[in-house]
Amino acid sequence: MKDLILIPTPLQDDLPLEPVARARLLEDCLREDVLLLVEEHKVARQRWLKWGLPREAIERFVLFNEHTQEKIQGEILKSLREKKRAYLMSDCGLPAFCDPGQKLVDACHRQGITVTATPFPNSIALALALSGFSHSRFAFSGFVPVKEPERSAWIKAELKRPETQIWMETPYRLKKLVEDLAKVSLSREIFLGMDLGGPSELLLRGPVSHILKGLGDQEKREFVLIIAPA
Repeated sequence: MKDLILIPTPLQDDLPLEPVARARLLEDCLREDVLLLVEEHKVARQRWLKWGLPREAIERFVLFNEHTQEKIQGEILKSLREKKRAYLMSDCGLPAFCDPGQKLVDACHRQGITVTATPFPNSIALALALSGFSHSRFAFSGFVPVKEPERSAWIKAELKRPETQIWMETPYRLKKLVEDLAKVSLSREIFLGMDLGGPSELLLRGPVSHILKGLGDQEKREFVLIIAPA
């Protein structure tokens, strides 16, 4: 397996867990090679039972939050390298988005461990969480202009901003955008999240040269591009 799966959870206690996430947890939660990472035991326990998930899995919860992260992250990564699987759930909302999970996702990318998530309806927030990049400050730069010279001027101006950036483009200009970043010799890492949440999902992170190599001949995909902070 060797993967970390983010489980977005409802913002309100009386709402059900998203069906795909519930099905994945039902299938995997009692396996010995699966870790269940939760933010707070009491909250996670209450919600877990409300969602009709197996009570016997609760004793396997591992507390992962700002107080325990430094102590246990190394062991979690070791387990993942040994081809175990981990599910990460915050008390509510999207894990790794403005919470301690960001550093775990970042470490997974650096160690070649796959990161993905069960369905989440906002591609921008999801891509940001899956990137693992620090986002204490981030900017949504919107869609890249199409025509020159506005396009080149816009790219150069945006790259002067130091915070994490979120860019979007039309699917059929996917490869062109990465090539444009290569032309300006971008030194910052980028994350490319393609077909997020779908069966053909592909996540690439690294320098521009690595992204181009990973793309190969692919010319058209729905995507969000994240640029690491300077």
